[in-house]
Amino acid sequence: MILILVPNTLPESSEYKQLMAYLANLPGITTRVHTEVGAEKTLTELYLIGNTKSLSTDEISNLPCVDRVVRVSEEYRVLGRHQNDTRSTSFEYNGVTFGQDTLNVFAGLCAVDTLEHVELMMKVLQQEGQTCTRMGAYKPRTSPYSFQGHGSTCLPYVFDLAGKYDIKVIAMEITHEVHLEEIRTALHQTGSPTGVMLQIGTRNTQNFELLKIVGRQQTFPVLIKRGFGITLDESLNAAEYLASEGNRKVIFGLRGMKTNMGDPHRNFVDFSHVPVVKRLTRMPVCIDPSHSVGTRAASPDGTLDIMHATAQGVIAGANMVLVDFHPVPNKALVDGPQALLIKELPHYLEDVRIAREAYLKRVELARRFNT
Repeated sequence: MILILVPNTLPESSEYKQLMAYLANLPGITTRVHTEVGAEKTLTELYLIGNTKSLSTDEISNLPCVDRVVRVSEEYRVLGRHQNDTRSTSFEYNGVTFGQDTLNVFAGLCAVDTLEHVELMMKVLQQEGQTCTRMGAYKPRTSPYSFQGHGSTCLPYVFDLAGKYDIKVIAMEITHEVHLEEIRTALHQTGSPTGVMLQIGTRNTQNFELLKIVGRQQTFPVLIKRGFGITLDESLNAAEYLASEGNRKVIFGLRGMKTNMGDPHRNFVDFSHVPVVKRLTRMPVCIDPSHSVGTRAASPDGTLDIMHATAQGVIAGANMVLVDFHPVPNKALVDGPQALLIKELPHYLEDVRIAREAYLKRVELARRFNT
């Protein structure tokens, strides 16, 4: 059971103390407090853990400073969209809002290779009005002999350049807890010119100890990608690991399923699950067309398959797009064959805008016919 308190309820208030005293006397029930501090108001949620079936929703609703009560299901207790659950589905990080009603594009380098390429990418992003990017410093690879990223050595110049070109959020994969500390250190040393969204890659979706560690920190939001060889339910439970440890700023990423049924694409595009994830949970949903398609092939109409896949996800309601670009793809150290060209960024962003407009028109159409 989740108790949503009246906004701006203060822990030192008499009503709050009265409520907590009442909850402390409930047999077999423990209380976990979660607070979100926004620009205009503070929201507090109390999670009652234990056998709450015998508790009366009406009685709990009448307790001091309780605004609403949500009775949760067994699955996805924190991130799930439970019956009569109308809680906000968005969060703000470093001036950028992420929610089930927003759309942010993270175009950038799958793997950082040179300072010059990072600057070229960020410069064109700024020119196109973009404030988010992807930059891979740590790259888990199938072969031990493949380039695995520059690691912490590239972080200072990546962060400095992000500040120079007004990039607010960088999506960056980590594979070990030490990477988290390296990112913290580099941000501190450079004066925190940007923000970082930690990315849990598909290979680490069930690295439960890493999920717990990342979930315990609440400084950085987290993008967790669907595991390429497990069910959707298993991947959503992986996201729940993050939230159960305290971090509710979680975005769920669809990046295609590993099966030869997707041939000739790299993976089987699974963007039809965008509305499914939004229905089952309150998480924003990200799509990764680059790793789903894995090629620069184009259809007879001249549109790249990656753009077609992106449009499919955006029209289905995606809230974030993670896509590979590179100044010189044939010199990229990771996934060059699937990277789009910098000169294609205006085309890509306009295509995304058209797809988003179509999605919003479809939403309005559904509202008209469902009222």
